[in-house]
Amino acid sequence: MGYLLGRFFSFSELILVNTIKKPLPRITPDNKPFWDGCRRHELLLAECNACHKVHLPPGPCCPFCFSDDLGWREASGRGTISAWTVVHREWFEAFRADLPYNAAQIELEEGPRLTANIVNIDNSDLTVGLAVEVVFDDVTNELTLPRFQPR
Repeated sequence: MGYLLGRFFSFSELILVNTIKKPLPRITPDNKPFWDGCRRHELLLAECNACHKVHLPPGPCCPFCFSDDLGWREASGRGTISAWTVVHREWFEAFRADLPYNAAQIELEEGPRLTANIVNIDNSDLTVGLAVEVVFDDVTNELTLPRFQPR
């Protein structure tokens, strides 16, 4: 159990994992604004104040010009599916009830790609190029996940 403690900032987060039994994102100083935005149902992108490019995942410096002068801006929440898969096998017990479930890579209108589930569509209707928009799933009182649905 000790090796798990380094992944969490508080004991309450560790208890949440044991309650819902699904892995939760690791919240770090670099990505906390992204997750705070999701809590408010806003999709935020890290933006470099030097070269003005947006990027995901957020990090301590811009991956394009290496500036550490970073900020955040709200994304449109729209994009297209650039890749997807449907999982039929129980690789993780915590996801058994969700089988079959999908995982997709969304290319946002602003450029960065984000991995998420596509909801409100049958898995057999998923296609590369499908236009989607963000919806937010309040997984716990403290965590909201971005998911996408067809536009």
